[in-house]
Amino acid sequence: MSDRRDFYEVLGVSKNASDAEIKKAYRRMAGKHHPDRNPGDKAAEAKFKEVNEAYEILSDSQKRAAYDQFGHAGVDPNMQGGHGGFGGAGAGAGGFGDIFGDVFGDIFGGGRGGQQRGPQRGADLRYTLDITLEQAVHGTTAKFTIPTLKNCGTCGGSGAKKGSGKETCKTCGGAGAVRMQQGFFSVQQTCPDCHGTGQVIKDPCPDCHGHGRVQDQKKLSVKIPAGVDNGDQVRLTGEGEAGEQGAPAGDLFVQVRIKPHELFVREGNNLVCEVPIAFTTACLGGDLQVPTLDGKVKLKIPAETQTGKLFRLRGKGVKPVRGGASGDLLCRVVVETPVNLNAKQKELLTAFNASLDDGKKHNPRAKTWFDGVKSFFNK
Repeated sequence: MSDRRDFYEVLGVSKNASDAEIKKAYRRMAGKHHPDRNPGDKAAEAKFKEVNEAYEILSDSQKRAAYDQFGHAGVDPNMQGGHGGFGGAGAGAGGFGDIFGDVFGDIFGGGRGGQQRGPQRGADLRYTLDITLEQAVHGTTAKFTIPTLKNCGTCGGSGAKKGSGKETCKTCGGAGAVRMQQGFFSVQQTCPDCHGTGQVIKDPCPDCHGHGRVQDQKKLSVKIPAGVDNGDQVRLTGEGEAGEQGAPAGDLFVQVRIKPHELFVREGNNLVCEVPIAFTTACLGGDLQVPTLDGKVKLKIPAETQTGKLFRLRGKGVKPVRGGASGDLLCRVVVETPVNLNAKQKELLTAFNASLDDGKKHNPRAKTWFDGVKSFFNK
């Protein structure tokens, strides 16, 4: 029995983890144990290799399926069931299900034959775009640069040297698969030379070495609609990595991340801000100029306003990206206590405080609070 750790345990994910979760876990673990960050640490180096091995298997749908069904034996060429073993359940093979499908297909005429994999579509890419709250509310056009793989200009993405082309694979005769006969059983495997494509490149392109793709920096422009929120995505079809040997490119998903604002906090389609007011304004009332994302508006503060009072300015929030009524601007009042008082000001406040002792309720919340304290201690 193998003493190797479970690949899901290595990456710290569950067995039903999505591809995105597996990729995220791999990046985190690989960064943590990378030799450049742990120079001379043999244990970290071993863990880094273990993490890479786990990701290599779990990021490939065929390898992951074989691993889920047969464990390490399903993906290790040195164990029964690996590449060169009887089972053929390693990378490029369809696993034990293919074995019995091929065997009884040969007997009853229902075999699938050689299924060519063909050049693979390019990978999808994800880019996080930081924008301001104003840009999110009003919309914007953003320009940015991303690293990507593009079709090789020398060979046009074919992977073959200019003037040459692809040839039928001699190993599988163009079928993309080879068949191994072992006694009664007929085992089909993906061709090891053409990797299921049925064709091989005799003279690889000198610039891309037969891959059909080269590294590049791509400049892009994306229109961000008004009303987007954190986590919203814009999909750019065909702007991902170029496909293998001329196959279609993947897509680019631009994910929006809104920078913190100095005045406003977004809550759904509403905007919230704190408005400091003077002690005298809170007592006597008055008018304030309040900023919004569309300019200033007048806010009337009634007399005897308390700290925490919430004023709603309807329609001054965010208009949803998918349509509908705009949200509101919620202004939370904060009464400021005067500071840096001189002797005369302190004298006036002392006299003012003494004048409040006239038998009237000038502190509406104080009695309620002290009654609560008294009740708490008398329990």
